[in-house]
Amino acid sequence: MAELLAKYNYWIYALLLCVGFYGMMTKGNLMKKLIAMNIFQWAVIFYFISIGAKKGGTVPIIPGGHGGGHVVVEATSFINPLPHVLMLTAIVVGVATTGIALALLIKIYKRWGTLEEEEVLQRLRDRDEVKG
Repeated sequence: MAELLAKYNYWIYALLLCVGFYGMMTKGNLMKKLIAMNIFQWAVIFYFISIGAKKGGTVPIIPGGHGGGHVVVEATSFINPLPHVLMLTAIVVGVATTGIALALLIKIYKRWGTLEEEEVLQRLRDRDEVKG
């Protein structure tokens, strides 16, 4: 039981993941869906950052560089920077996606006067029935 509680951060990420997924699936308001999507995305980012961390680890920079001769390196003492770099990219993409989604939500609200998904879809159906 103590081992499960020692990894409390993973439980928090799982909870955030569930909250985000629940919000995306059940909420009818498009802004609430966008917020839920961001919660889901941040849960994934936090998870990947935490698996890239290591207690007692150090940055992967070898003292002496290229000209310092041969140095014995223990790879287990270094932190893997790849998850952090990938998540930095994911953060940038997420901010851009959120910005575009907010711009689209503004356009939807100006056009339809609401952000409720069902109302927008019903108005689209009604418009298509009048045309057809």
